[in-house]
Order: sequence, then structure tokens, then C-alpha cells
Amino acid sequence: MPRALAEKKHWKAWAGQAAGYGLFAAVLGVFSHWPRYEALAPDVAVVKVSFIHHGARAQPCRAYTAEELAKMPPNMRAPMKCGRERLPVAIEVAIDGRPVLSRVAPPSGLSRDGASSVYHRLELPAGEHRISVRLRDAPGEAFNHVREATVRLSPAQVLVIDFDAATGGIKLT
Repeated sequence: MPRALAEKKHWKAWAGQAAGYGLFAAVLGVFSHWPRYEALAPDVAVVKVSFIHHGARAQPCRAYTAEELAKMPPNMRAPMKCGRERLPVAIEVAIDGRPVLSRVAPPSGLSRDGASSVYHRLELPAGEHRISVRLRDAPGEAFNHVREATVRLSPAQVLVIDFDAATGGIKLT
């Protein structure tokens, strides 16, 4: 092949490659600005209920008898026998007196011995709201953790409702 023809083909290859890259950049530029995405409407706030918590044991622990302890190997002699199964955790959330969430979360795990988990997302108009949260993690019908608060939510604010037994129960952060 003559040298002039090879240089001509080489120049056309470079021009084609530049046109291809330019077209790709133009497509990226268009789709990076269109369609416009907004996570929330302008005057909306978000409330997220999110926690992982172990319910109480389904059966209370009991002490081993002296005969039961004698039958066990020395390295297995724990003073108490506790069942593995846990109770489900129930939660109810009301905002401005209107119930918005009522859920019973079963314990995880094959033996129903793991933590119960809840995640729920609500969108609310920004402004002042009265939030009431009730949680039951023990036997019985009564809710043993209750928290009520009036909060002022600004636009695009995210309020998280969490549960932490070590720091006092239901938290609004």
C-alpha cells in the first residue's frame, strides 16, 4: 500500500474516533442535566422509623437443680437455663393524632432468637407535628416504652425514630 494512502486512512481513523468520543460526551452532558431529579418536594420532610432490637425471652430463665448440674460436664455448668426464643417487638407511631404505622416485627433467625427489625419511611409536610411512639418488647398487652414529643420539621429535614435500650429507650434524632 502506498504511503500516502496509509496516512489518509490514519487521519480518517483519528477523525472518526474524535467524533465518537464527542457524541458520547454530548449524550452524557444531556443526561446529567435532564430529566431533573428531586428527592423531595420543596416543603416536605421525612420521618424514618428504623431500629433493630431484641425482644424479651419467650420463657423466663430458671435455675438448674443440683441433680441437673451434677449430670453436666464441669465446663457446661451454667447456673441458669434460658430458652433461646424471643418475643416479637410491636411498634405504633401516630403523627398529629393520626396512626401512621402499626407493625409487629418477628424475631429473626431459625430459632426465633435474633433481633426484630423495623424500617419505615414517611413523608410529611414541613412544620410542627405531634409525634407519639409506643413500643412493646416484653410479654403482655401494654406498651412498655412510650415517647411523645412535638417537633418542628424544616423542609428536607430527616427525623429518625430509633430505639436504644442502653440510653433510655425511644430516641428522636
